[in-house]
Parts: sequence; C-alpha cells; structure tokens
Amino acid sequence: MKILALETSAVTASVAICEDEKLLGQSFQNSGLTHSVTLMPMVTQLLDNVGLTMQDVDVVAVAAGPGSFTGVRIGVAAAKGLAWPDGKPCAPCSTLESMAWQCAHMDGEICAVMDARRNQVYAARFLAQDGTLTRLSEDAAIGMDQLAQELEKSSNRKFLVGDGAALCYNFLRERGISAAMMPPHLVYQTAWGVARAGLEMARNHQLVSGAAMAPQYHRLSQAERERLAQGKSLTQ
Repeated sequence: MKILALETSAVTASVAICEDEKLLGQSFQNSGLTHSVTLMPMVTQLLDNVGLTMQDVDVVAVAAGPGSFTGVRIGVAAAKGLAWPDGKPCAPCSTLESMAWQCAHMDGEICAVMDARRNQVYAARFLAQDGTLTRLSEDAAIGMDQLAQELEKSSNRKFLVGDGAALCYNFLRERGISAAMMPPHLVYQTAWGVARAGLEMARNHQLVSGAAMAPQYHRLSQAERERLAQGKSLTQ
C-alpha cells in the first residue's frame, strides 16, 4: 500500500511517500516560509524523485490536528484536493499519534506534546512496546499542571516528543518528574509519522473519503472564542 502523507500542523512542513512501513522518500522543511507556499511544490518534487504519480498512490494521509489552526487547514485542504480527482481514500491522522509513531522503537511511555499557547499544551500519551503503540490518553488541550499530574502517576520510562517537548521538559524537571526529551531529528513532526499512523488507520478500516475529512482542532479558535464572548456579553 502506497501512502502519500502531509504534515503542516506546526512550524515545519514535510511530505512523505511510504509503501507499507517502508519509507520511499521524504521532504522536510523548517525554513519559516508559509506552508501554502512550500507544500504543493514539495509534493510534486517528491513524487517526481521517487518515480511515482498520484495514480500510484493508494491513500492520502494528513495530520488533521491538533496543531496550528492555519497549518492544519492548509494540510487538510491539500489532502482533499489531491484525493478528490480519483476518489482516493484518506487518513485524517492525529498529529500527536503521528509524532508518537516516530518513537515507537523505544520501550516506555511516549508523551507527544505541542505548545497550544494560553498556558496549555496539546497532549496525548502512548505506551511504546516492541515497535507498537497503545494509546493511554485521548488527544486534548490541557494545562501543564494536569499533564504533570498524569505523568507523575506513571512508573514507565517517559519520553517527550513534539514542538512542546522542551517546554514540558523544563516544567517537569522543576517538579522533580523525570522525562527524557527525544533528539532533535525526532522531536519535530514529520510526514513519515503521519504515513505510519495512516497505515494503522488503513489496517483498521478507518479511512474516509476526502469529502468527509475535516480538521480536528480540539479547541475553539481565537475568533470563535471572541464571538462567543461577545454573544454572552450581549445577552447579559
């Protein structure tokens, strides 16, 4: 099964082509340019480089959230556009689970974290064992204190991955909670992790159509929060 995967949920952008667990090619960029500028040229170039076309792709996978509202929208919209012409099935992957798959070779608890601002992180915990993942918590936007309390109860070796790893590492260390931060090449989100998460979705018959795919933000955007606040003030 050939999977084209897109990852634009945070500051980095990446595209990968995999055949089952085998990585055929990956393009990664952390240049500061907007994903709307970089993503589609990366897709085109990568397909050319590995000698494939969209007709060869079986599944389009994308990091569907949580993450940057703009970044997630760009990735999901691009995945829809790529899948639409041939009606290809899609895998709307959890950004956090995709990051955890990058560390599935470890034995211990993988805590995938992204900085959600406003004193919160997007977080989910997974148990990595023998190259597989078992989910320990659902994706959620939670406070750092709540995450620390959850990790403190666990006796597993703990590994932090994601663009919020350094933030959490320092916070946990101040509270005497031991956790290791993954090395730089594994900390950032990558499309390979998305492809691996997408493969699991395919194996579990969880694929959807491009039309049915939607971002999973896990909290309201700032504009939505302000609109709700304004509505409440008008009714008071």
